[in-house]
Amino acid sequence: MASMSSVGPNEDSTWTGSRDSGSISSIYPADCGDPEVQGSIQFAMNYIQKHAEFHIFVVNCRNLLLADTKKNHSDPYVKCYLLPDKTKLGKRKTTVKKKTVNPTYNEIIRFKIMMEDLKIQTLNMSVWHNDPFRRNCFLGEVDVDMSEWDFSNTLINEYALKARVSGQTPSSTRLTDSRGQMSLALRFLLQTSHNKSHRETGEVQIWIKDCKNLPPVRGVLIDPFVKCIILPDKSRKNRQKTRVVKRTANPMFNHTMVYDGFRPEDLREACVEITVWDHDRVNHHYIGGLRIGPGTGRSYGMDVLWMDSTTDEANLWQKMFQCAGEWVEGVLPLRMLLMAKFMTD
Repeated sequence: MASMSSVGPNEDSTWTGSRDSGSISSIYPADCGDPEVQGSIQFAMNYIQKHAEFHIFVVNCRNLLLADTKKNHSDPYVKCYLLPDKTKLGKRKTTVKKKTVNPTYNEIIRFKIMMEDLKIQTLNMSVWHNDPFRRNCFLGEVDVDMSEWDFSNTLINEYALKARVSGQTPSSTRLTDSRGQMSLALRFLLQTSHNKSHRETGEVQIWIKDCKNLPPVRGVLIDPFVKCIILPDKSRKNRQKTRVVKRTANPMFNHTMVYDGFRPEDLREACVEITVWDHDRVNHHYIGGLRIGPGTGRSYGMDVLWMDSTTDEANLWQKMFQCAGEWVEGVLPLRMLLMAKFMTD
C-alpha cells in the first residue's frame, strides 16, 4: 500500500534541480464535462535499490483550472498509478489541498516493485478536484514511459498537464488491456495399439515455457503460476499446475503437462484451458489465460461458452493435428476468459 509523507525525501534519495518534460493520455472517464486543462505538475522520481522501492516526490502543481466556479476554488489532489494495474489497491494518492489552484504537497509516494518490473510500466500522474458531493473533476495528467526513463535523473521535473484526446483510445487503456503473453508448445502422440479391438488413443503434451510482461496485481510484484485443464472434463484429477515462481513479471516455468487416453476424434470436441495466477495464501488472483481448441462454440453437439478460442489459439490447435507427434510452438497473448472452469483449487 502507499506510504506518504508530508516532508521532503528521505536520506536515501537525492532530489535537485528542474527540467521540463511531458506526455499524454488517461484511463479515466470524463468528469465535470471534461473541462479544458491547464497548468503543470512538479515531481521527481528515484529508485531505492536496497529497499526495492520506487519513490515519487510530488512537489506541487501550478496554475490549475478553477474547478468550482460557483465557489471560486479548487480542492486538488494527485492520483498515481503504475499501469497496466489500475485497481484500487494499485492506486496512490496525495492529500487534498483546499481552496487553491497552486497546491504544494511535498509528499513521497512509494511503490514496492523490482526494477525489472518497473521498466515495463507506465507511470500515470493525474490531478483531480475533490468534491465530496459529486464526482471528482479531472484537471489533467501526465504519462511517463518507465522503459525509456533515465533512472539517474532524480531532478524535480516540471510537466505540462495534458487533456484526454477525444475520439482516441488512450495509450494507458491499451496497456491495461494487456495481460502479457505465454510461450508454449503442444504435441499429440498417438499410441500404437496391438489389439485391434481397441481404438487408438494418444496423449496430449503441453509444454509451458514462460510468460512475459505479466501485469502487477494489487500494485505489487506477483508470484505467478499456471493451471491447466482439458475441457469438457472438469474433474479435479484433470487439473494440473506448474510451480510458483517468486516475484517476477517474466517467469520461466519449463514445465510439461501430460494428458493421456484421448482419441483423435475426442480432441475435436475438447479445449485446453490454461490460466495464469498470482499466488496468494488467502486467495489466488487471476491474471489471464488461453483457450486452445477448435473454437467452434460447440462440444459433442452442445453449445458451450468455453469453446471460444481466438484465431491464433485455434490455429495452434489445428497445427498440432497436422504435425502429429511433433512439437508445435506459439507465443500467444493472455486474455480474460469468460466463465473459466479452473478458477479455484
